[in-house]
Parts: sequence; C-alpha cells; structure tokens
Amino acid sequence: MTTLPLALVLAAFGLLVGSFLNVCIYRVPRHESISWPASRCTECGRHLAWYENVPVLSWLLLRGRCRTCGVAISPMYPLVELTTAVLFAAGAVMYGPSSLLAVRLVFGCALVVLFAIDLRHRVLPDVITFPGIAVGLAVSFALPPGWLSSLIGIIAGGGILFAIAEVYYRVRSQQGLGMGDVKMLAMIGAFLGWPLMILTLVFAAFAGSLVGVSLIVSGRGNLQAALPFGTFLAVGAIVATAAGDPVLTWYLAFYQ
Repeated sequence: MTTLPLALVLAAFGLLVGSFLNVCIYRVPRHESISWPASRCTECGRHLAWYENVPVLSWLLLRGRCRTCGVAISPMYPLVELTTAVLFAAGAVMYGPSSLLAVRLVFGCALVVLFAIDLRHRVLPDVITFPGIAVGLAVSFALPPGWLSSLIGIIAGGGILFAIAEVYYRVRSQQGLGMGDVKMLAMIGAFLGWPLMILTLVFAAFAGSLVGVSLIVSGRGNLQAALPFGTFLAVGAIVATAAGDPVLTWYLAFYQ
C-alpha cells in the first residue's frame, strides 16, 4: 500500500482508536473498567446507541449535548479523536508499513491518554507508564533506538526528574514534580532512547515556561501555580518523535 492510501486508512482507524482512548481517559483515573459497561452518558447514565458513538460526527450532529438529558458533552472527545487520527496519518507518512510504525502508534496512543488525564486530573496513572516502560524496552531489542539507548533513556529519564524533584523539595520544602512525571519520562526514554528523551525534556520545560509566564503576565496564575508537566512531556515527546533527529543533527553540527 502506497503512502497516501495507507495514511487515509490509518486516519480512519485513528478516529476509532481515539474513541476508545476517550473511554480510557475518562475511566482509568476513576479506576473503572475500560471494557464494561458500554458507553453511557456520564450525567444521566443512559447507554449510548451505536449511532451516538460515531467519532466526531455524532458529537457534531448532537451539537455537543446528550440526546436525553441535554448536558454538554466536552469538546475534548472529538479533539482526542481528531488528534489520534492525525497522529496515525502522520505515522504512516513518516514510517510507512513497518513494525516501527506499529510501535510508534502505540506510543502515541499512550501519550494522548497521559496528556488528557494529566490535564484534567493532575495524575499520570502507573497502569499506563509502567507497562509503557516495559514495552518500550522490549521492542528496542529489535527496533530503534536499540536496547542500550532505551535502557539509558529509562535510567536517565527517571533519574533526571527524580533528582530535580528531590532538590526542589529540599530547597522549597514542597513538591515541585510528582513521581508520575518521573515514570512518564522514563517511559519516553524507553521508546525514544536517551538523546530524544533529553530533547523531549527540553521541549517540555520550554513550553511549560512559556505557559507559566503567560499565566503570570495575564494575572491568571502565580509562581506557586501547579502546571500539569506530564501534558508538556507528551507534547515534547510528539515533537521529538517527529522532528527530533533533524534538530539533534542541526545542533550537533555546531560542535563539529
């Protein structure tokens, strides 16, 4: 299958996967089963008909409201579905039909879920990060970045944020980063290897700083405001996956 047809097929599949990711985003932080019961309105509890579960389209036709009780349905649902579709299509363009494509799509799904859960609940569930670390390391024995870079990425990724969190706590006597961030960066290191893990951290810190300064300047936050750093790590990892190698090549050229 050539690139364009593959991208279109994966985009359509990504919409369906995105619908499932919405279930994970809602239920995992609440420690509910992701397979049972069937999808339902979170306000009135009515089980949804199949035609109310069509990705994006159902939300548009229902005008973002439950057909029974009229409660607003968050636009996060179609946004997650569209984002997943775009990630799947972009993966097809970048990797073509390959084993690495499948691994990167699994990684991307984990990032989408962690992004949304941390944004909403300020938590990064172990049920995603721990298996992610194991899967990332396991597949690295056969695929890039290679097992050694993956292992270093896990150790360094977790170690760097753990050290930063410990120093911050010692200096300020309060938590600056949670252990969820530590485990998430270790997971990113497992999938991408240590160089792109470092780049992810740089991107995330830069984006977080921009948002933090913007909140302070606009009067909507202060120096004590807690930002969902896992959300920034997810964005940084996606950027590093898509453009990390050219960025590293460009940067290292200055030292040659």
